[in-house]
Amino acid sequence: MNEIEIQGYEDLLVRNGLKRTGARLQVLDVLSHRDSATSQPYLENVIGKDIDRVTLYRILKTFEEKGIIHRVLDKQGTANYAICSNSCTAHHHHDEHVHFNCNNCLRVYCLDNVKIPTLKIEQGFKIEDMNLIVSGICKECNEAN
Repeated sequence: MNEIEIQGYEDLLVRNGLKRTGARLQVLDVLSHRDSATSQPYLENVIGKDIDRVTLYRILKTFEEKGIIHRVLDKQGTANYAICSNSCTAHHHHDEHVHFNCNNCLRVYCLDNVKIPTLKIEQGFKIEDMNLIVSGICKECNEAN
């Protein structure tokens, strides 16, 4: 992590009322440098013994509650996490974009520029979360063939 990145992560934590801990900074750094959503097992593998499993789980849960990251399930039902857009808050995620599951490399990509259309639902229902998952072959795997 360079000084500019660290300052950005620290500012994000402070804006969300969170303490600046080494563990939180590490998680933000890994998630920020990935081009696809990241699973908890992947984070455990990359971060290693620096953060125990329970602490990592709590960090991810807190970040999701604060609108810092959002969760999307892959085809196996594993939760994956990605950094939210700047418009997300603790009270509402605005990550209504398509998620792409690659059938080849099994990565989950956030397609931020492909928005989920507004849905009209029956009266009395309240949408709290929307997720559209598309499956196929990602750009990298497609170009490799």
